Amino acid sequence: MEDHLEYVVNLLDSKKKAAPNGSPMWSARDVMTILGYRDWRSFKEVIEKARVACDNSGRFSGDHFVQLPDMVGIGSGAMREMENIVLSKYACYLVAMNGESKKLEVATAQTYFAIQTHRQESQELLSEEERRLLLRDRVKDANKKLSGAARDAGVTNSKFGIFHDAGYKGLYDGLGVRDIKKAKGIDGKDDLLDRIGRAELAANEFRITQTEQKLRNEAITGEQTAIDTHHRVGVQVRTAIKEIGGTMPEKLPPEPSIRKLAAAKVKEERNRLKTEE
Repeated sequence: MEDHLEYVVNLLDSKKKAAPNGSPMWSARDVMTILGYRDWRSFKEVIEKARVACDNSGRFSGDHFVQLPDMVGIGSGAMREMENIVLSKYACYLVAMNGESKKLEVATAQTYFAIQTHRQESQELLSEEERRLLLRDRVKDANKKLSGAARDAGVTNSKFGIFHDAGYKGLYDGLGVRDIKKAKGIDGKDDLLDRIGRAELAANEFRITQTEQKLRNEAITGEQTAIDTHHRVGVQVRTAIKEIGGTMPEKLPPEPSIRKLAAAKVKEERNRLKTEE
């Protein structure tokens, strides 16, 4: 069962696509095959049951079950429409729950989506500090990728500090890391990203990821050009915040250091692993 679960999970993950808003979605034709159905007509009956369940749950099924025909070749270059439906994660969950549970594939998919639902519920129950820690870790990872892109663009080790400070200066109206800490009353020894809140972390993550993409997508080369690009992206993110009426990042208050929470999480994980041994 565990091997089959891994097999079905890998299939579902490999067929998963991203909707325009970034949420996961699946082709009903793909899900049909994964759940062990061969006939579209039979599988569509399962989809209709899931659609009714969706409406009965108080959600609009049209948001989760979207008709989107495929175009298939029928020879000599001619094409015809083949009925298909795009399913949201919630729709997939309902389809699995309304499938024939005697099918091993369906039972396995039910387990998969039950796990996914549990994870989402757990995420929703996270405290503000835990959400901040997750976001801080994402920013930390994004910074590593940005450093790689900067190195590829020609930024040398001696200029890495200047490169990263340029992004901050663009976002914080000319303030580098040292000046930002001073303005916020943060100890100079503290990592700035450990002392800021989610809104500020999100703005920095956007600055970082957009700079990395710009450096790579436009194949930017040259140390000073890369530095200027980072500064320009920072300015553009600042402009976007201003246009939507947000608080400028340098005006946001500092937060208690996230390091204590991170240390507690590490200790908790170590204790869990010891318990499982």
